[in-house]
Amino acid sequence: MSDVPALRRGLAVLRVLATRPGPISAVALARDLDLPRSTTYHLLAELEAAGFVVHLPSERRYGLGIAAFELGSAYLRHDPLERLAAPLLRKLADRTGHTAQLGVLHGNELVYLLKERPPAPETLVTDVGVRLPAHLPASGLALLAHLPHAHVRALYPRAFVTRTGRGPASLASLRRALAAVRARGWAVEDGHVTADFASVAHAVFDHNAHPIAAVALTFRHHCDPPCDGTWPEPAAQVIATARTLTDRIGGRRPGA
Repeated sequence: MSDVPALRRGLAVLRVLATRPGPISAVALARDLDLPRSTTYHLLAELEAAGFVVHLPSERRYGLGIAAFELGSAYLRHDPLERLAAPLLRKLADRTGHTAQLGVLHGNELVYLLKERPPAPETLVTDVGVRLPAHLPASGLALLAHLPHAHVRALYPRAFVTRTGRGPASLASLRRALAAVRARGWAVEDGHVTADFASVAHAVFDHNAHPIAAVALTFRHHCDPPCDGTWPEPAAQVIATARTLTDRIGGRRPGA
């Protein structure tokens, strides 16, 4: 049991290194963790010997080592996001009677990883593995809304495409849509992907509060012209599911 505090401190060192954009000094680590410098150097030496930390002598800084990369790669190979999300989406679909989906960004496209249908499903164009322009589905908007403006601009250097004539058609209109997502607290789309269907979505965040996926509900809705619905009741269900998934993967919501 006497080794447990040292283990906790070593894990705290790795956690700090993982949240920084680049290597940092031992002095900064000691300050952030409120540890004596001698203890910090001892922990770094042990982690370096195990391959979890690499020392950069010319910079007098420390970064994550190859063992940390291997551990992260092994985590990804176990598909934890999908495994943890599947039962949550199943409950969401059963509870609401709507189709629940999980999507991730791949460049400026939204890729669907999971889809759970309600007992009485309706035909949708979206399915596992399907890719759509990220600015059209609510899932894509939920993710884009939490990216830096420069990142979004880099993703959309050319003309926008639409499927039904609805949805953002320029960078300016996309920025307005993303601002609305941030102000509202969830993303919506009305007929952007499939006519007579609408969706609500909310992002899932990693330990850096970075959006890594989005949970969405899709349901039948006809409104021509668009009636600017926001559907707070199904959105509340989606937000609760997305937050639960964020917690289960060890993530952190922005501002938390």
